[in-house]
Amino acid sequence: MKAPQTLLEAVTYFSDPEVAHKFVVELRWPNGVTCPREGCGSDKVQYISTRRLWRCKDCSRQFTAKVGTIFEESPIGFDKWLPAFWLLSSNKNGISSCELGKALGVTQKTAWFMLHRIRTAMQTTTARRLTGTVEADETYVGGKTRGYIPGKAPSGRKSRGPLPGKTVVMGMVERRGEARAMVVPNVKRATLLPMIQENVEPGTRMVTDALRSYSTLDQEFRHDVINHAEAFVRGDISTNGIENFWSGLKRTLGGTYISVRPKHLDRYVTEQIFRFGSRSEVDGTRFSQAVRQADGKRLTYRRQTKGV
Repeated sequence: MKAPQTLLEAVTYFSDPEVAHKFVVELRWPNGVTCPREGCGSDKVQYISTRRLWRCKDCSRQFTAKVGTIFEESPIGFDKWLPAFWLLSSNKNGISSCELGKALGVTQKTAWFMLHRIRTAMQTTTARRLTGTVEADETYVGGKTRGYIPGKAPSGRKSRGPLPGKTVVMGMVERRGEARAMVVPNVKRATLLPMIQENVEPGTRMVTDALRSYSTLDQEFRHDVINHAEAFVRGDISTNGIENFWSGLKRTLGGTYISVRPKHLDRYVTEQIFRFGSRSEVDGTRFSQAVRQADGKRLTYRRQTKGV
């Protein structure tokens, strides 16, 4: 089935639950339905159309298109799930749970959990390391500190580092390519260097600012430094690519989500990574990619709220 190309097409197209179900099935199993139960994978299945489920003839268990995906055990139908995928994947600044709840006719609490499930689907697990020219940087995310005067340390602050209430996010951007970002406890060398070594191919050209934590990168990478106290661009040496990524992330956090708890921040970063990596794609292609990645992932409400 052809993916819709606009929001109007998506809402109209998926308003029929049968069409929405068929779209997910064909996207998940393009070569024919197979049993998703662990240890099975048989293609000897029988479809029960009245209940929209299959019965596996090998393991004798029943399953639906939701089993083994982020949709598992969700009472929400695909006619609502798919427009939610579209709205989050295509809106450059994201969509709040309040807005999504009103748009779909569900509660804010339900919409909040739906969005976190979709962000889980957006997470791309790949062993490919970044190559070419890679820019690395770090930023601080969080609310404003009361009583803070720029250029002067707030009362009680004796050491350097993020202001109280701020969370550190470290990121890398491959020029004209993908982005990687993650929440880290601090900007110390022992924290940042392993992240780069894990995500960037050895020998790659790295471009960073003058933070001392990056000073030993030249032992494994070709390292260029731009000192922002002197200039922001010198030839093709700049960190404008990663700064562009930070700009999009902070617009999303500050303008749409307003207040994000540090324990949930990784998922919001994942959302921005997904949209950044598919920025050259049209909305329909980006939407289909997000739905396809829902397979093989699971997020329970208990895990989302309590971390277990």
